[in-house]
Amino acid sequence: PYTTLFRSTGEYEGFDIDVATEIAKRLGVQIGWEAPAWDVITAGNWNGRWDMSVGSMTPTNERQQVLWFTDPYYFTPAVVVVGANSTVTDVATELDGKKVGVCAGCTYESFLNKTLAINGFTFDFVIDDAQVSGYDTDTTALEDLDLGRLDAVITSVTTAQGWIDAGHPDKIIGSPVFYEPLAVALDKGSQADPTSLLAAVNQILADMHADGTLTSFSNNWFKADLTNPPAGS
Repeated sequence: PYTTLFRSTGEYEGFDIDVATEIAKRLGVQIGWEAPAWDVITAGNWNGRWDMSVGSMTPTNERQQVLWFTDPYYFTPAVVVVGANSTVTDVATELDGKKVGVCAGCTYESFLNKTLAINGFTFDFVIDDAQVSGYDTDTTALEDLDLGRLDAVITSVTTAQGWIDAGHPDKIIGSPVFYEPLAVALDKGSQADPTSLLAAVNQILADMHADGTLTSFSNNWFKADLTNPPAGS
């Protein structure tokens, strides 16, 4: 939902593309786009194949072992989706022990397993003993929800709303279960010390927060300002 490659033109478009383009502009450099597999990016040891990842990555403690992360540039609300006819209304009590679908290996799965850990952030693991089903994508999980194989799905609010807006008979219930911080990543194993680049990008992101650039990008792509979590969340 954050980046699309148009086959007809070969051009990328999306929120992360706008953020990356603006970072490059303020750094005074040109972009050489790369699209490696997600597990290759998160593994670190990039060997100079690319310099940074602007790809809505969550700075989990595990990833922080091999990657440097900037401060978050936006926060995605993680929400619970159920079928339109579901009687579930209370996420904290009515999903305990239920079948819940998520993307395999992602932060939503870690949340359900109560293993999600990010330095500087705390999470309220409100769902107990869920029967967790992992899928290759959030969309596949939502498809199984529509087939009646799941009681609920946890995904981003942007994915959930897009799915519902496309005509699927589902609904979002309750408030977001957590707000997922997303940051720019750099390789700790880089032969060229990335700390000065990290500091420069952090300052650029701070400026983009302050001058409204990130808010403008967020409103354009998500129809909402996701650049900061609500107070108290």
